[in-house]
Amino acid sequence: MGSDMHATATMTSSIPPTRKHTRPLLAVGVLLTLAPALAGCRSESAPYVAAPQPVRAATVKLSADVDARSYTGTIKPRYESDLGFRVAGKIVERLVNIGDTVAPGMTLARLDASDYRLSLESAEAELDAARSSLKQTDADERRYAALNEKKWVSDANYEQKKATADEARGRVERATRALSLAKNQLAYTNLIATEAGVITALPVEVGQVVSAGQLIARVARLDELEAVVSIPESRIDGDRDAAATVTLWADADRAYAAKLREISPQADPTTRTYQARYSLLKPDGAIALGKTATVHLASPGTGERAKLPLAAVFKDQGQPSVWLIDEAHGRLIKKSVEVSAWTETSAIISGGLASGQKIVAAGVHKLDSAIPVRIVEVAQ
Repeated sequence: MGSDMHATATMTSSIPPTRKHTRPLLAVGVLLTLAPALAGCRSESAPYVAAPQPVRAATVKLSADVDARSYTGTIKPRYESDLGFRVAGKIVERLVNIGDTVAPGMTLARLDASDYRLSLESAEAELDAARSSLKQTDADERRYAALNEKKWVSDANYEQKKATADEARGRVERATRALSLAKNQLAYTNLIATEAGVITALPVEVGQVVSAGQLIARVARLDELEAVVSIPESRIDGDRDAAATVTLWADADRAYAAKLREISPQADPTTRTYQARYSLLKPDGAIALGKTATVHLASPGTGERAKLPLAAVFKDQGQPSVWLIDEAHGRLIKKSVEVSAWTETSAIISGGLASGQKIVAAGVHKLDSAIPVRIVEVAQ
C-alpha cells in the first residue's frame, strides 16, 4: 500500500505545469464564441419597425356624371349669297378681291353697257313717238266728239277716231314700260352688294363674257357664324338636346356658347354622318371663317364620377384598382374601382370610391400594403 501511494505521488509530480490552466482558457473561448449568438437571440426578440413610405396623395371629388364627347369641324357663315349679273355681257371691271369686306350698295363688278345704253335710247325715242301720236289722235277724238254731238259726223266716224286714240294711249303705255325695262337692264350691268360681308369666291376675270345669273361673287355675312360638324348616326338622337360649347384650335382655352340650329335630315352617303350646324351665340373678332373648331357636347348622366390621375390606377388581377390611404392608422388599403373612360392624363371613375377619400396619386406599383405610409403632398 505504501508503494501505491508513492507511485501516485510520483505520477502527480510528473504532470507538466502548463496543463493546469487549460480548462479556464477553454471556458473563456466558449463564452466568446457564444456571445454573438446570445446577442442575436436578444435582438430577435425585439420588434422591427419599418420606416413609413412617403406617398403623394389625391383627394377624391365626386361630381355629377356627364356624358361628354366632341366633334371637329369648321367655322362657316349662316348666310352666304351667290351674286351674279341679271343680264348677260362682257366684264369690263372687277372692283373687289377675295377677302375684301363689302357694304350694302357697293359696286363689285361692271359689264360693258354699250348695247344697253342703245336699248335705252331706242326706248326713249319710241316713247317720244308714241306720245306725239297720242297727242294727234287725242285731238282728233275730241274734235270728232264735238262734231258728233251736233250730228255733223256719224257715230261710226267718231268711234274710229276714238279707237285710234285708245291705240295711241296703249302705245304710250307700252313705250313707257319698255323704257323702264331698258333703264333696269342698264342698271343691271353693275353688280351691287346687297348685304355686308366678306368676299369668299370670285370665279371670273375681266374680259370674260358671262351669262345672266352666272356666279360672279360669293359674299358671306359675318353677323351670324356657325360651327359645322359631322355627327355619327349612332349619336344623332342623343346629341339633339346636349349642351354645346365651341373652341377654336387656334385658341383652345376660350370657349364660346353655342346652340344647335339644324341637323341634316339625310346622312351623307359616303361617311354615313349627319351634318349639324351650331350657331355661336356671342361671336367676336377672333372667330374667322374657315377656322378649325371643336364642338363639345355634354349630357347629364345618371350617377356620379371622379376624375383621378392616370398614374393612380393600376391593374390587380385584371381589375382596375387604387390604393386608399387610411390616415388614422397610416396604412394602405387596396380598392377595386370601376373606370368608365380613359383619357390621355386621367381615369374617369364611376364606382368604388366615396367623396373625400384620399388615394395614392403616383408610384402605385412600388408600394407595399404591409409598410406604413406618410403623406408628403396632396395633389390638387
